[in-house]
Amino acid sequence: MKNFKYILIQLVFSSLVLTGCDKYLDITPKGKTLLTTVTHYDQWLNDNAFFEGAGTISYLNDNVDVVSITTPPTIREEFVYTWGEQYSVNVSEAPLFWGDHYAKINLYNTVLVGIDKATGGTTAQKKSLKAEALLGRALEYFYLMNEYCQPYDAATAVQNPGVPFVTSNDVTEKVPSRGTLAELYQHILDDINAAIPDLPLDNSINRFRGSVAAGYSVLARVYFYSRNYAAAKINAELALANTKAVMINYNGTLPLTNLISTHSEVIYGRYVVGNITASLDFMRSFASNDRRVRMLYRSSDGYAFTTRGATLFIPTLITPVLGNVNTGTSVQEMKLIAAEAAARSNDLTTALRYLDEIRVNRFATASYVKYTSAVQEDVLKEVLSERSHELPYNGLRWFDMRRLDQDNRMGTVTRYNAQGGVVATLPPHSNKYTLQIPYQVMSFNPGMQQNPY
Repeated sequence: MKNFKYILIQLVFSSLVLTGCDKYLDITPKGKTLLTTVTHYDQWLNDNAFFEGAGTISYLNDNVDVVSITTPPTIREEFVYTWGEQYSVNVSEAPLFWGDHYAKINLYNTVLVGIDKATGGTTAQKKSLKAEALLGRALEYFYLMNEYCQPYDAATAVQNPGVPFVTSNDVTEKVPSRGTLAELYQHILDDINAAIPDLPLDNSINRFRGSVAAGYSVLARVYFYSRNYAAAKINAELALANTKAVMINYNGTLPLTNLISTHSEVIYGRYVVGNITASLDFMRSFASNDRRVRMLYRSSDGYAFTTRGATLFIPTLITPVLGNVNTGTSVQEMKLIAAEAAARSNDLTTALRYLDEIRVNRFATASYVKYTSAVQEDVLKEVLSERSHELPYNGLRWFDMRRLDQDNRMGTVTRYNAQGGVVATLPPHSNKYTLQIPYQVMSFNPGMQQNPY
């Protein structure tokens, strides 16, 4: 573990330097600020380092087509796109995904270990900031769980490994073992449930920050990806009941800016910049009157969807205020969770109601027709299709693929080069649905259990 501490120190140091968080350090050199007051910790939680995500994860998706792929892959995005065993063997690089999550966890832990000793402010303010840090840390562990752990199954979670659950911001301390997936899952639930009573009631001023609704929304997401659909629906509806957020209507007035923290449909905001090539099959799955197509995608083949590589998901060039993609929770995600849970329990009336509430904001009003069916499987498929259209590149499609693979709803995903030759495949139930622990981490911590590949 001693060597792993070294790589973790590198990761955290790199994150602080690159994101500008170095104005708050553990020491107080000239021109720097030591975290001593409640105000300092509040300002710390406003730093952009917490909010910007890694859009690269969308290269794992089945709705992406990188026509220019080289064989063998040569750049990081190509290794991700072909579900490579490792994305980099450069020990000096912070490992993709893993490094970003643990760097943020360290920043949240800084609040958790120091806020009680801060001066100024009230006890209630300290509890609130601690609750926000618990929620933010839980979200980062949610990502790690769904990237580096086997898909959650209560029957096997007690045997499958988790990831190290770090609660200190002292990078010289011994790093915990991976533990079990069941333990990690419980840690995440415990942190969110501990946070909710002390979270602010409203975060409309800055939707990057925590709120009661944000807590329920993350809890809904955690339950959803563990396939506990009943609990996911309960918490999704609690999130909706406790938020002022409302969906943006693509037939109406759009936001004034691309700042996710101000968008009305955001419950707990995070973001990436949308820019990725969509696959033909995916684009052909949209209805002709779906306004998302021409508002979010640029097509160089006249939206005929006949030419590979011709369609980019790049909303900033078409609808600039939608250029930043919310990877955090939203009104529509909660409604999709509730709709799918209802469909799976054969409550088709509820499923169709939520489905309609989403689609009426996305389809052209003049030609919109409400979807109806009395067949459970058809309703579920329609909800799943809507989910794929509404949340295509916000970091959740890969997690959905893992989840649906457990239901035997995923076929083989194939990658092709420009000539149509197969360069990679992802068959059902493949070990590749769980990412390898990064090379950099294993190099400095050879005793850590690696995932099968």
